[in-house]
Amino acid sequence: MAYLSFSEFIKRGIVPFKEESFKDDGTLDTPIDWIPGMKNIRIKDIPSFVRTTDINEIKFDFLKTEAQNCLNSSAIIFNTFDEFEYEVLQEISAMFPRIYNIGPLPLLGRHVPNSQVKSLSSSLWKEDSKCLQWLDKWESKSVVYVNYGSITVMTEQHLKEFAWGLANSKHSFLWIVRPDVVMGDSAILPPEFFEEIKDRGLLVSWCPQEQVLAHPSIGVFLTHCGWNSTLESICAGVPIICWPFFAEQQTNCRYAYTTWGIGMEVNHDVKRDEIEALVKEMMDGDKGKAMRQKAQEWKMKAVEATDIGGSSYQSFERLIKDALHGAYIV
Repeated sequence: MAYLSFSEFIKRGIVPFKEESFKDDGTLDTPIDWIPGMKNIRIKDIPSFVRTTDINEIKFDFLKTEAQNCLNSSAIIFNTFDEFEYEVLQEISAMFPRIYNIGPLPLLGRHVPNSQVKSLSSSLWKEDSKCLQWLDKWESKSVVYVNYGSITVMTEQHLKEFAWGLANSKHSFLWIVRPDVVMGDSAILPPEFFEEIKDRGLLVSWCPQEQVLAHPSIGVFLTHCGWNSTLESICAGVPIICWPFFAEQQTNCRYAYTTWGIGMEVNHDVKRDEIEALVKEMMDGDKGKAMRQKAQEWKMKAVEATDIGGSSYQSFERLIKDALHGAYIV
């Protein structure tokens, strides 16, 4: 729905932005109240490609066009479930001929018999499962899991701010640090950081995320807030600390802390004191406890949706039935 609104941003004269100063002058804080099914959002919460001074810029134009092309499709499949995004899904269902809400896919997949299908993954990196053994030694909900996704990159300074924020929180953490996570360079942290965290921190290049999130020792997930990671945190009942980078991550982040009640946001220009404070609040504070409870509630709703007879399960059955009966033949 946010991508469908790109054309409306042009009609209303918001996009293209006239000067690059819009990024820092408060313009992005402007409330948006005219997108059907989306409440309590600002321009900064729309997928990041809307932030352009050129409407022919390829990512803005491509995503606007592809979203509009969906209006002519026979059907659309969403990796979500009815209750999670009820208001916007109601609006979308009024616009499109058929939608199938069959998520979260990790939970729907538990009905698949043991086969090679279960080995399919959206991961773009080779997974190291040894970290699961490391997690076994920690108490329930005592570890911070940190992963910025497959393609998010940051400056060396931001990497160091995250590092010292995690170290100064005094909590145990599993941190996924890809070799290419730093822009144009390899990720290098000082020896004194590793000395500080030697008994309670583990850094690896990649991991089996669904298994990590499902591990009982995980207490919070520090994430870029991509949709796969957001849904996987819901499947595991784990609250999130969000550092959105681009695309729809900003939208997911906004919903996480204003609508779903499962997350807190990190300022884009991250500072170590902020990371330390957010980790401590999420792991030990009252807000963190409330969000952990809310995450568990969403997990139960997601399980119900994908149970036999649940809304997502029924939607998947309907999808297969319609496909087999040639409902999409034009």
